[in-house]
Amino acid sequence: MTIRLTTAAAAIALLLGGNWALAGDKPTDPQIAHIAYTAGVIDVEAAKQAIATSKNKAVLEFAESMVRDHESVNEQALDLVKKLNVTPEDNDTSKALSQAAEAKRSELAKLTGADFDRAYVENEVAYHKQVNGALETLLIPSAQNAELKSLLETGLKLFQGHQQHAEHVATELK
Repeated sequence: MTIRLTTAAAAIALLLGGNWALAGDKPTDPQIAHIAYTAGVIDVEAAKQAIATSKNKAVLEFAESMVRDHESVNEQALDLVKKLNVTPEDNDTSKALSQAAEAKRSELAKLTGADFDRAYVENEVAYHKQVNGALETLLIPSAQNAELKSLLETGLKLFQGHQQHAEHVATELK
C-alpha cells in the first residue's frame, strides 16, 4: 500500500515555508504556544485512535507512550501560560493543523489490521519529522520568553525520541 505524504505533515510544513517566511514575520509567543499545544493534542488524538483500533503490541505500546508524553508536555505548557498570564493565540497554522489532522483521522478510520498499523506509524514518523523540523527552525528560534523556549527545547528532545521510536516500529511492521 502506498502511503502519500500526510496532510498533517503538509500542514506542519506551512510553518517552514508558509506565510511567515514570505512575510518575514516570526510567530509570537502566544501563537507558538498555541501551535505547540495543538500539535500535541493532534498526536494524542491519533494515538487514542490507534489504541482503539490496533491489535499490534508494538503499535499499542507506541501509541500509549504518545498519549502519556504529549499529555504531560501539554500540561506543562498550560501551567507555563497560566504562570506567565499569556493567552495562547489561535492562528492560521494551528487551524490548518487541526483540519489536516481531522482529514487524516478520517482516512485512518477506513483502515483495519496491518494496513491501519502501517499507515498510523508511517504518519507518526512523518508527523514527528515535520514537527521536530518546525521546532528547530522556527518555533524555538522565534520564542522570546526563556521559559517557553526551554519547554520547547525539552519537548524537541522528547519528540526526537518519538520519531526514532516510530521509525523502529515502522521497520517491525514491514
